[in-house]
Amino acid sequence: MAPPPQSQRSSSPSQPSGKGEVSDLKSQLRQLAGSRAPGVDDSKRDLFKKVISYMTIGIDVSSLFGEMVMCSVTSDIVLKKMCYLYVGNYAKVNPDMALLTINFLQRDCKDEDPMIRGLALRSLCSLRVANLVEYLVGPLGSGLKDSNAYVRTVAVIGVLKLYHISVSTCVDADFPAMLKHLMLNDPDTQVVANCLSALQEIWSSEASTSEEASREKEALLSKPVIYYLLNRIKEFSEWAQCLVLELVAKYVPLESSEIFDIMNLLEDRLQHANGAVVLATTKVFLQLTLSMTDVHQQVYERIKAPLLTLVSSGSPEQSYAVLSHLHLLVMRAPFLFSSDYKHFYCQYNEPSYVKKLKLDMLTAVANESNTYEIVTELCEYAANVDILIARESIRAVGKIALQQYDVNAIVDRLLQFLEMEKDYVTAEALVLVKDLLRKYPQWSHDCIAVVGNISSKNVQEPKAKAALIWMLGEYSQEMHNAPYILESLIENWDEEHSAEVRLHLLTAVLKCFFKRPPETQKALGAALASGLADFHQDVHDRALFYYRLLKHNVSTAERVVNPPKQAVSVFADTQSSEIKDRIFDEFNSLSVVYQKPSYMFTDKEHRGPFEFSDELGNLSIGVEPVDNVVSAQRVEANDKDLLLSISEKEESRGPTHNVSGYSAPFYDGTSASVAASQTQSDLIVTNPTAPGQNPHSSLAIDDLLGLSLTAAPAPSPTPSLPPLKLNSKAVLDPGTFQQKWRQLPISLLQDYFLSSQGVAALTAPQALLRHMQGHSIHCIASGGQSPNFKFFFFSQKSEESSNYLVECIINTASAKAQIKIKADDQSTSEAFLDLFQSALSKFGML
Repeated sequence: MAPPPQSQRSSSPSQPSGKGEVSDLKSQLRQLAGSRAPGVDDSKRDLFKKVISYMTIGIDVSSLFGEMVMCSVTSDIVLKKMCYLYVGNYAKVNPDMALLTINFLQRDCKDEDPMIRGLALRSLCSLRVANLVEYLVGPLGSGLKDSNAYVRTVAVIGVLKLYHISVSTCVDADFPAMLKHLMLNDPDTQVVANCLSALQEIWSSEASTSEEASREKEALLSKPVIYYLLNRIKEFSEWAQCLVLELVAKYVPLESSEIFDIMNLLEDRLQHANGAVVLATTKVFLQLTLSMTDVHQQVYERIKAPLLTLVSSGSPEQSYAVLSHLHLLVMRAPFLFSSDYKHFYCQYNEPSYVKKLKLDMLTAVANESNTYEIVTELCEYAANVDILIARESIRAVGKIALQQYDVNAIVDRLLQFLEMEKDYVTAEALVLVKDLLRKYPQWSHDCIAVVGNISSKNVQEPKAKAALIWMLGEYSQEMHNAPYILESLIENWDEEHSAEVRLHLLTAVLKCFFKRPPETQKALGAALASGLADFHQDVHDRALFYYRLLKHNVSTAERVVNPPKQAVSVFADTQSSEIKDRIFDEFNSLSVVYQKPSYMFTDKEHRGPFEFSDELGNLSIGVEPVDNVVSAQRVEANDKDLLLSISEKEESRGPTHNVSGYSAPFYDGTSASVAASQTQSDLIVTNPTAPGQNPHSSLAIDDLLGLSLTAAPAPSPTPSLPPLKLNSKAVLDPGTFQQKWRQLPISLLQDYFLSSQGVAALTAPQALLRHMQGHSIHCIASGGQSPNFKFFFFSQKSEESSNYLVECIINTASAKAQIKIKADDQSTSEAFLDLFQSALSKFGML
């Protein structure tokens, strides 16, 4: 590790802070450099320890380089190790100093002591200085032919280090061929394992450019090589066994007899004490028998006992890793593990992450024969002091209920959860009862009887409250107080922070209106008015949609919003079968633990939409070709047809504060509504679209909902503002941008769809940067790779130093741009948004 800068060094009184201590060390080392007096090695050790200590805490002791090298002339192996550590640390940051070490390292590579030869060779290869590679070839060639196995082991890894420093030097010296010869002939298994590891890495890198390397890579999977390694597998270390087994898993036998030979040879590896060896062997068995269904099932039976033993005998970390692999196998063949469900019961002293995985296992293995026992065990966990496990156990009961046919006992248990005086238990149970009613509507009478006794004031979690509201709307005829509960929730609309709850509330009150119109009329009017004034775009859009749908035709609205419900047979799986198969192919890797294929957490383009640092300076530009461009013109047009068709009466009411351009109907909370006795049939009579009626009769629906639109005078039109002009030569440094971005609130948040020409033109971030700069919108940072790009723009007013800051995230696959604007002058944000969108719309146009 390179020493940190002077500013980061410790200033503790117990540590040297000046150059005096280093100078003293230098003079003492120089005195001992050529001395051969008795006890000099002990003195050198004390000085070397001080030097290493100072280097470790960040003090620059590079000035001692010459003296350290001179003092390394000794047979004391401890001094050699400390000297090599010092040299390796400073050689990386100072290549000129590294040149001074070549002679003494090469000399030590010929020492009589094999330990010193190996250490010297390792240090020589660890210098990693490109202009010194010529000095590595000779010692490496001698090391590969050394009589001592330790030296050969170090030399093999040194060849790999040389390959990463200079590919041509390594290949020209014919080192890969020497490694192959060692792999097949060396008597030491650690040398063989190192050769295998190095050759796999070298030939994998060279295979794309060299046909010979590609053939050699395929030769590693030949029958002679595989059988040679398998016959010696018991001699290998545990790490080497895993390496060999990983290679064997890729081998494709030509005959079925080979499969049985390999499995018989590896049978005892399933009893190994090391979990990694057991999992690697398990992967070999599974991969070899994929095409043999009957044998593959027998393999599951054979590997089950060793894996279950590992789960119960290892550390929590090992148990979790093995359980993750067992979970993958259970998902592929749950019936084979159904009789072993007790192995997945939670122990009181297990960490939460192990318990959670065991709950998933219990859910997966549940069937008709063991459901009662599993559900009984899960219900015990609901009273667990660990709230996370209690929640997960209730969810597990619900999942089992959704996948079984006989749910009598499970429904009773869920209803008992609703009666427990614990908020989080009630919340989880409400969500599950909602899903249960969607699949088993016949249980509505029993469930609603219990749900009706729950006070909405005691339910605070958004998902639980949304589930309760859904049941109030869906079963409002069975729940006598449903309209009044909904009305009390609507009265507290502004206090509800969850958009999900407000969306459910809109739908529930409309459903309740269709079933019990006199009692719900006032609540529906208030809900629509609150929804139209809501700041959340989805809530606003749904309220506007419901309002227009009612105004169009109440019968149509009922068919759309409250159609006859059909039972849900299957709930969507979160993972596709393709992803599960990909994870299975990567058995015995982190993919199984993360439950996602490796490309999702290794390749940059699969790390989520964006993982940029908060610091703009860390944004890096990546350029990739744009494939599979999706045009969004049709989607955009359909969206406008659905929600932006506004009658002339609404357009005449002038602009509102909403960015979308909608004109929400005017609502006067003090106006009186029509009598509550008006029935739903009256609504149909006042349908504004019925032929032969006066268009102005459409306001009857407004009166019915208590909106009093007939009494609302049209406001005078707002005087138009002067057009916004931007400064084409605006300048803003990154530091000021970051400070303003953190301090300013979000003025506008808008989604915009690019044209197909704009998407096609966005082959690299620079293309958009030049275009936007032509519209006086400057980029301060950009980054990302196709299909995801991220930009930070800024602009300034031409007549004053008022700034507009923009974050623009563009996904070229969906042609969607997410625009976030912050401004010094909030009143002109909409005008700037129009300019920004106008500039985007012209991108790609010739």
